[in-house]
Amino acid sequence: MRVLELAALGPAPMGAMILGDLGAQVLSIERATRPGEGAAAVFEPELDVLRRNRRVLRLDLKRPQAVQAALELVRSADVLVEGFRPGVMERLGLGPEPCLQARPSLVYARMTGWGQSGPLAQQVGHDINYLGLSGLLHAIGEPGGKPVVPLNLVADGGAGAMMLCVGVLAALLSARASGRGQVVDVAMSDGCALLGSMIHTLRAMGQWNDTRGDNLLDGGAYFYTTYACADGRFVAVGAIEPAFHDELLRGLGLDPADFGAQHDRALWPRRREQLAALFATRSRDAWCEHFAAGSACVTPVLDGVEAPAHAHNAARGSFLRLGGVTQAAPAPRFAGTPAAAPAAARAADAEWLARWGASPKLAQRVLPD
Repeated sequence: MRVLELAALGPAPMGAMILGDLGAQVLSIERATRPGEGAAAVFEPELDVLRRNRRVLRLDLKRPQAVQAALELVRSADVLVEGFRPGVMERLGLGPEPCLQARPSLVYARMTGWGQSGPLAQQVGHDINYLGLSGLLHAIGEPGGKPVVPLNLVADGGAGAMMLCVGVLAALLSARASGRGQVVDVAMSDGCALLGSMIHTLRAMGQWNDTRGDNLLDGGAYFYTTYACADGRFVAVGAIEPAFHDELLRGLGLDPADFGAQHDRALWPRRREQLAALFATRSRDAWCEHFAAGSACVTPVLDGVEAPAHAHNAARGSFLRLGGVTQAAPAPRFAGTPAAAPAAARAADAEWLARWGASPKLAQRVLPD
């Protein structure tokens, strides 16, 4: 599968990275800088994990010759990924119409925050804005506190990059069956709403309210939250099922028979205080060792340095080092077609462009002397 990426920021590069991890040939067209301009990317290219598994070609798409070169590359592509505001690709002359004319079976994937239509389509924004509009950011945080930003994992990662991959792969199946490509409109605001499906279910069942930190999965439940330990580090507790809940209590020296109903929300604040006092008596690692052999769903909250060294992550090879940068390994795992080890981004040379399907004349036009 050949993926032509018009390099942007955020979730579109991550989506292209994932496709490259899984075996796609990714050719990324990055903006050529001119004298006096800054770097072509916000991140230092050699440290940017999202650029792995790519060949890179620098083109100034404000020049007609470069646009014609890009269209020639489209003719050999299965997928085009772009992450600009609506209308930008059209103004460059690389919108869906000329690209689908050049390659009728092309999957043209458009990644934006608000989508290609709607009142906010032309507005700027970032992960936090798209998550805020979905109704989900409101639910994240401590009781009585302000909403807490969950990094950029939800909109950029889950609602953006992952939805992009799902949309691309589904559209590819359709294109291979019908011979017809199509535009895939990936909006992070849509994806955030979709990721909240379980919350919508709980709300419909009367088991979710809009009071922050007062619900089953938002830290309101004393058996599904984090606790500080004696050393200032934290454990994560996820003992939802009754058997796990009772084992948690026994591990803390409490009798489940005396503790009462697990789902009586009126008792949750007092019980959370009770468990907090107990967890504060030992270090994080002491508690994790104490609960290691059981089913209480107690695990450490690791920092970014600790996580790659954890025994489970190390055994599965969940992290790797590439170019001196620690990063996540490709996922998911395939029994029959395992992903190759990621490679750092490299410049597209004439030989590689020829394998892509570009003509020697094109390579001469676009590659530097």
